[in-house]
Amino acid sequence: MPDSAQNNTPASTETGARPMPKRYGIGLNVAVQVILALALFAGVNRLNYRHYWRWDLSPSQDYTLSPATLKYLDSLSRDVQIYIVFGRDSKVYGEVQSLLEEYHIHGRQRIKVRSIDPVRDIERAEQLKADTGLSLAQNGVLIRCGANKRFITEEELVVREKGTSTNKQIIEFRGEDAISSALISVVEGRVRRFYYVVGKGSRSDEAQSDAYNAAIDLGKQQNFEVVQVNLSEISHIPTDTDGLLILGVRYDLSEREVAMLNDYWQTKRAGIFIMLDPGGETTRLNAFLSANGVHPRGDRVLMAESTSTGPKKEFSVLGEFTKEVPFIHHLISSAITLAGQTESLELIEENTELKEQSINVQPLILAAPRYWGERQFLEELPIVDEEDTLPPIYVAASIERGALGDETKRADSARMVVVANSTLLDKQTMLAVSRDFAAAGLNWLMNRESFIGIPAKSKHAYRIQLTGKQHELIFWVTSITLPGIVLGFGFMIWASRRAA
Repeated sequence: MPDSAQNNTPASTETGARPMPKRYGIGLNVAVQVILALALFAGVNRLNYRHYWRWDLSPSQDYTLSPATLKYLDSLSRDVQIYIVFGRDSKVYGEVQSLLEEYHIHGRQRIKVRSIDPVRDIERAEQLKADTGLSLAQNGVLIRCGANKRFITEEELVVREKGTSTNKQIIEFRGEDAISSALISVVEGRVRRFYYVVGKGSRSDEAQSDAYNAAIDLGKQQNFEVVQVNLSEISHIPTDTDGLLILGVRYDLSEREVAMLNDYWQTKRAGIFIMLDPGGETTRLNAFLSANGVHPRGDRVLMAESTSTGPKKEFSVLGEFTKEVPFIHHLISSAITLAGQTESLELIEENTELKEQSINVQPLILAAPRYWGERQFLEELPIVDEEDTLPPIYVAASIERGALGDETKRADSARMVVVANSTLLDKQTMLAVSRDFAAAGLNWLMNRESFIGIPAKSKHAYRIQLTGKQHELIFWVTSITLPGIVLGFGFMIWASRRAA
């Protein structure tokens, strides 16, 4: 008996194995593991929230801010609130939200972004209306800094295709340009002012209206207001002038008005944007330009040739931007077309008198090599002769007075942009590159080089054409094959567990 009792003793006693832990020990162990897992999960998420990387994988870098905007955000010294007042059904809501998220990320905690849907968040929308006094009747972005505010409508954020259709497609998204300009406006607390010269005629009432409306639209985008002025009714250029717009005038300035213009040009930070009408009678204005290094020749820039169908004469000028001028560097890869008639400009660069006045003249737009400056442009088939101007043909130029050889004086220099064409801002012929060139020139006049070159983002519609066989393949893969694979794995797992 003693022997058999010893033989029946459990093996675990002989090997010295520990007894199974009690139930409360298992529970404690599981609880500690859960707590540690939750702590690890929370810690990783906190690190991920504060330290992360974003990549813009869109083909045209739609969600990447320009260096100019990043530089401004890095130096932002005041708190700014931005409200996205958009219905969720808007076609650009996603792009606006993503863009403003970039402003928030790079704004060094100075920029707070909130989204309000006027349809769903009625209470918050009404409160915002009461606080700002704005109607908020349409989609847009509201930017506030202290008591200053600016509401950017949805239409200011996009460029639509031309035409008479009521449902024009969006071809460009220019949100960064509009938002950055508005941000400057509310932070600075001051809107720049350009005076638009009227009372000197134009090619037509429609052309004058187009130029004025285009200037107003550019002002909304670039943070300046446009005020009409008749030089014959004032004794001097207003002291609050940040720039003067002389766009496509047909009739000349009087001697008194030219004297006013010259007095203004001699002041610090004077800015003048001139679009010449080649068919206009502007002898005194041309003399003023010649005295400052840009001489309008009075010819017509054209291309003419004899073809099998008869003589061909082309006045629309295809031009390219020069590389010497920094404020149009972002346009170098683009071509510009000047419709209507254009005259050539003679640039007087090597002149002792101009150097004594510290005047620097630089070309902006160069006509393509096939064009020349023709004096007898009314002929059916003009040919190049001695009185004509051969390439290179310049059709736009910049003038800067007071900064020649001294970069420290550049902030106070007087600046002028001259375009030898009056159709640059015509509604029917204005291209996006024309608008961007005008905006760059106006920003340069206002000493805002840092905000030149924020390009619009092109919108592309991609369409996939599928054949009948491709449709059938997609059906079999999505409706039969993939669900069948999942069902097969599930059956295998169930069978293995049954066998165990």
